[in-house]
Amino acid sequence: MALLEARGLIKIFGKLTALNGADLTIAHNEFHGLIGPNGSGKSTLMKCIAGAETPTQGTVTFAGRDITQASPAERARAGMSLKFQITSVLPALTLYDNILLALQAQTSLLNLALSRTRGVLHDKVMAMLEQFRLVDRAHEPASALSHGQQQWLEIAMALAPEPKLLLLDEPTGGMSLEERRVTGELLQPIKARCSLVIVEHDLDFIRDICDRLTVLDQGQILQTGSVQHVQSCPRVQEVYLRRA
Repeated sequence: MALLEARGLIKIFGKLTALNGADLTIAHNEFHGLIGPNGSGKSTLMKCIAGAETPTQGTVTFAGRDITQASPAERARAGMSLKFQITSVLPALTLYDNILLALQAQTSLLNLALSRTRGVLHDKVMAMLEQFRLVDRAHEPASALSHGQQQWLEIAMALAPEPKLLLLDEPTGGMSLEERRVTGELLQPIKARCSLVIVEHDLDFIRDICDRLTVLDQGQILQTGSVQHVQSCPRVQEVYLRRA
């Protein structure tokens, strides 16, 4: 059984059809890239999966459960985690406390009120900071980080609750070439425990980390398959040349 299945997704905004019958299947422990020209529907598809938008038609099934009408909070509890392009770290808090808050989101109000969680979660916080090469700056404010490091911190926050599926919307936007390279290295180890859907304009980056790609154009799925298959598809090449 697939981890995620989106079937026949249509999303209409007024007179604009942003998605027109889009299908997407994500397997367990798969890295899947969404690519396509600007305005092709990538971010709308991602939002329909995450619950930020409700499709006009179609269904979204996650871990065998229909979540088409579920709220983002319900999807998060089911094991889905989302990071949008704009960072949402809390700049005045330390890196440590940003990760701690991400973990505490799954904790009961009683335990939070009694301050039982900080000690219990310490090792997990430090492990996430270590994994994303931020442990030496654990007690600095997040505002002191570079743009790329803030993106890494937010990815760490999204992974802290141990989701089954991580959704990333243009995580390398604004990064240097070196930061993009490191981001790919940081993401690779999570495949053992988490699937990934990623929207990205950097084709070199997405080719290096993804198992499969889905290409959208004008709200429709143009092609899905292995990186090699998609790259060699004449229809995909024609769309990118047309929009270049």
